[in-house]
Amino acid sequence: MPDYTITLLERDQAQLEQLAEEEFVSREEAIEELLRAGIEAYRTGGSDDVAGTDISEEFADDMWDTAEDPGARGESHGQDDGYSF
Repeated sequence: MPDYTITLLERDQAQLEQLAEEEFVSREEAIEELLRAGIEAYRTGGSDDVAGTDISEEFADDMWDTAEDPGARGESHGQDDGYSF
């Protein structure tokens, strides 16, 4: 496996050390996993915001298609639904 040398800012090194202690078995595992995750996120476009999609836009048509028209409530359109007010 190739070896790399990098220089980190103190705050980044502190965050890396904290993650390694809390979430990973070793510092080396933390670096490998975080680097792998960063590369994968970069290749796939990262989060939805980076990719330019918004979950609210994705489901907007479904919300409108299933929404009941509030103005039509109480209108039976000639059908008796058994309820009266």
